Amino acid sequence: MENVKKKRTGQMDMLHGPLMSKIILFALPLAASSILQQLFNAADVAVVGRFAGNQALAAVGGNSSVINLLVNLFVGFSVGANVVIARYVGEGKADKIQKTVHTVISMALICGVILSVLGNVVAAPLLKLMNTPEEVLPLATVYLKIYFGGMPFFMLYNFGSAILRSIGDTQKPLYCLILSGIINVGLNLLLVIVFQLSVVGVAIATVTANGVSAGLILLFLCRSKESIRLDLRNLTLCREEMVKIIKIGAPAGLQGMVFSFSNVCIQSAINGFGTDAIAGSAAALNYEFFTFFVTSAFAQAAVTFTSQNYGAKKYERCRNVWRISVMLGLCGTGILCAVFVLGREFFLGIFAADAAAVRYGAVRMLHIQVFSFMPPLYEVTGGVLRGMGYSMTPAVLTMFGSCAVRVIWIYTVFAWNPTLEMLFWVYPFSWVITIALVVGSYFIIGRKALVCEK
Repeated sequence: MENVKKKRTGQMDMLHGPLMSKIILFALPLAASSILQQLFNAADVAVVGRFAGNQALAAVGGNSSVINLLVNLFVGFSVGANVVIARYVGEGKADKIQKTVHTVISMALICGVILSVLGNVVAAPLLKLMNTPEEVLPLATVYLKIYFGGMPFFMLYNFGSAILRSIGDTQKPLYCLILSGIINVGLNLLLVIVFQLSVVGVAIATVTANGVSAGLILLFLCRSKESIRLDLRNLTLCREEMVKIIKIGAPAGLQGMVFSFSNVCIQSAINGFGTDAIAGSAAALNYEFFTFFVTSAFAQAAVTFTSQNYGAKKYERCRNVWRISVMLGLCGTGILCAVFVLGREFFLGIFAADAAAVRYGAVRMLHIQVFSFMPPLYEVTGGVLRGMGYSMTPAVLTMFGSCAVRVIWIYTVFAWNPTLEMLFWVYPFSWVITIALVVGSYFIIGRKALVCEK
């Protein structure tokens, strides 16, 4: 009866039974959810690229690195929430779960408000620092300001989804995004084609869709019959749980923030090649996101499965989580990379109508997308380490391997040979270094932390 109940309510038993099928069932809805969330921006890019021209396309597509720079620190806290709640689930501490859930939602609201204010203040200065072309700057600034106005919705969805993931429920966030994604695409077409609102229209559509997904995720939490049930009247900030969340989440957030800073530097270099290069790169970037979301799904699976099993002292299962998640991540991303690269002209043509932009996008795909099967090796490994409570180690190593190396490359190798091809080679080079560092650290830490249970 207990297993039936868990199945009906969405909770997954991560502590017993076969791992591979459960990791797949956990990761696939999560990957689909992330891809749908990215489709918010991809729909913006496709609609403005087709109906508002290259300047509007560059304004929307070139903003992703700025958005990620400001958002990733706070999204990192949701990783901490996932780990802390999943650990309590493994330990069977229902009272601790309740305190953490209400603290997490309170943190989401606070982070969202901070980001709304911060994004509107720094939008224009950041875009200028990135060498955004003058003809693109006004549109890009307007898009960013409206987008960041909806940050409380974005944070509520991401933190709420982290709570659901902690018990293995990745389906409800997917349902939220299916509905909000349909709304987003419909509003894009209406506001851009019919009302001619260009980037303002796509920004309004994205914020509205985020509001729908946030409302639905809160509804699911309030109606949950599990220990993660939310009562909005009991929102609080429990200092003990907040410290645990920040201790695990802050390194992950800093990693994402520094990672985004390196991408801002790369985007600044791309901006120097003109509007067509920005537009083509933005079109190709969407497919890198899709590939990375498969990586991220298995990394999140590794975090959650490891957290629960580590809390229950099932160390051999933790080791198996790493092996299975890495293998599945490599297979999933490898297939996607092959499909996107082989069909690159078709896929790029979805977002960019201009032939010059498509040519630039193809250059990016042949230098980056071809190698995008590599990140699961360090992302999944970092997820396992975070699930064990070692959050700072993968963060520092990844910041060096995938961030510092890229910035150094821009000011040395790229400065020596300033071509777009040389700029893009930094990605596979930095991935090789990061894999060596993070995987090596896992084997060193694992010898001590994953001692077989008696």
